[in-house]
Amino acid sequence: MKIIPSDPNTQLPELEWYAVHTRSRHEQTVYDRLMCKSIHTFLPKIETWSKRKDREKRIQVPMFRGYVFIQANLENRLWLSVLQTPGVARIISSNGKPVPIPEKQIDSVQKVLEKDTVVTPYPYLNVGQRVRIVAGALRGVEGILLRFKSNKQRLILSVDILQQSISVEMDTIEVEPINF
Repeated sequence: MKIIPSDPNTQLPELEWYAVHTRSRHEQTVYDRLMCKSIHTFLPKIETWSKRKDREKRIQVPMFRGYVFIQANLENRLWLSVLQTPGVARIISSNGKPVPIPEKQIDSVQKVLEKDTVVTPYPYLNVGQRVRIVAGALRGVEGILLRFKSNKQRLILSVDILQQSISVEMDTIEVEPINF
């Protein structure tokens, strides 16, 4: 059933994308329950190998573990309905208001999935973040990420006691964030 505004100059509220944080391993359950509530929901999945004691099997897992996306006008009643869904932990918010995700970012994820591209999760890295090299001859070295450059990252390694630093350029796949 389509709702048509009585005044032709009245515009329907714009639907925006939001991230819903789920309980651990509840992404599919939350997705199914939100769909039952007629909320437009998106759960991007990737294929991976599952290793069991006796065999390996290809399975689908969420691309962004712990999250599903909804496209909605999050007025108070709908917001409450989403939050009351079993398995939902919270809606990603700032200062008590849900933070919309730019549609271009969701479109990009959808296009990657449509093209059947090989997708591998990768940690989110910020310039200025402490990182650790995880592969190659410099494995275990820690530093600060200075900048991104196509498929390379520039890393600053510091010796604090000497108050001196050096700069190293590394392949993107060779560093991971250091979580304190």
